[in-house]
Amino acid sequence: HELFPKRFAGTVAKLAAEADDVLSAFMRGQFYVMLAMSFIYTAGLWLIDLELALLIGLFAGLISFIPYMGVIVGIILASIAALLQFQNVTHLVSVLAVFGTGHSLESMLLTPWLVGNRIGLHPVVVIFAVLAGGQLLGFLGVLLALPVASVVMVLLRHAHDRYTDSRFYSHSSS
Repeated sequence: HELFPKRFAGTVAKLAAEADDVLSAFMRGQFYVMLAMSFIYTAGLWLIDLELALLIGLFAGLISFIPYMGVIVGIILASIAALLQFQNVTHLVSVLAVFGTGHSLESMLLTPWLVGNRIGLHPVVVIFAVLAGGQLLGFLGVLLALPVASVVMVLLRHAHDRYTDSRFYSHSSS
C-alpha cells in the first residue's frame, strides 16, 4: 500500500476493498452451491435406495467446487457402490440420472443464481465467463473464470464511474 503514489493510494485501496468484497461473496456463493449439490446428490442417491447415499452425496457435493470433479467422482463411487449393493447394472442408469440431473441444476441454475447474483454478474455473463475461461486456459481457466470476471467487473465499474464524472461525459451541450 505504501509503494503506490500518494495520489493513487486511496483509489487503489478502494478498488482492493471492492475486489475483496466481491471475491468473498464469490466464496460464500460457491460454498452454498457445494451445500446444495451435497443435498441434491444425497437425496437422489437416497431415493434410489443406495446405502452409502449420505457419504457419496456429501463427498461429491463438497468437491463440486472443482468443475466436473464432483459429478465424475460421484458417478464413479456411486456406480461401484450400486454394483456391489444391487449386483446388477440396471441401477447404474439411476445413478447416471441422479448425477446428470444434479450437474444440470448446478451449471444452469445454482451457479448462475447463487454465485452470479452474489458477485453481481448476470447469469449469462457467468456462463460465458466459465466457457471463455475454459476455452482460453482449459481447466485452470474454468477454475479462475468467475473470480477474474468479478475483479474485471469491479475495474470496469470504476472506469465507468470515472468516465461519467469526467468532463468528457456531459449532458449539457455548452
